[in-house]
Amino acid sequence: MVKLLGICGSPRKAATEYILTEALQAAAEIEGVTTQLLTLRGKKINFCLHCDRCVKNELDYCPTFDDDMRPVYQTFYEADAYLLASPVYNMGASGQIVTFLNRFRPTYTILKKDPNYFSRKVGGAIAIGGTRNGGQETALNVLLGFYYTHGILVVSGGLGIYHGAAIWSQDRKVEGAREDVTGVANARTIARRVAEAAIMLKSGKGLLNHETETIARR
Repeated sequence: MVKLLGICGSPRKAATEYILTEALQAAAEIEGVTTQLLTLRGKKINFCLHCDRCVKNELDYCPTFDDDMRPVYQTFYEADAYLLASPVYNMGASGQIVTFLNRFRPTYTILKKDPNYFSRKVGGAIAIGGTRNGGQETALNVLLGFYYTHGILVVSGGLGIYHGAAIWSQDRKVEGAREDVTGVANARTIARRVAEAAIMLKSGKGLLNHETETIARR
């Protein structure tokens, strides 16, 4: 089974959560895929202080704060694929999701032991803006940047969805987002492509390990 974790970076239950839910449902239709929605709405997540206590103590979680971030780490690590979704704030991602992503400094401990840990995982991104061209692309850049820094394989939506799914909510929350038929379809497409890529990557891992072992014996 492939686990796809959808992370909603909106502080309210509106367009972003609706679109992400629709996307996860599309991915769940694929055999062998399970999905989980993680919403940051209402969660208390402190800012990363870059104190490096996690690095110095070789921990895979932040020991500085006992906040709502603590139980999330294991959920994130156990997933095979990710869908990050954010509303557009000032042509960028929301403060909630940026703060969330910044708290993954402890991944240094994991990557130090296994540099390829995250390269076996797949990620896609979704951004929802109140205006048609209100910063969806730049918000997507923030989300994809997290994947790049961890070595997570970034998946696009293919033709016409190069960077990620961009949705226009017309500042009318769920109702407005639902009316963006193309945007909703693109979100579903990228979710399915992320799930399919994760399946192929996970299936090919065994073949890669076998090939590596064969080469080592020669």
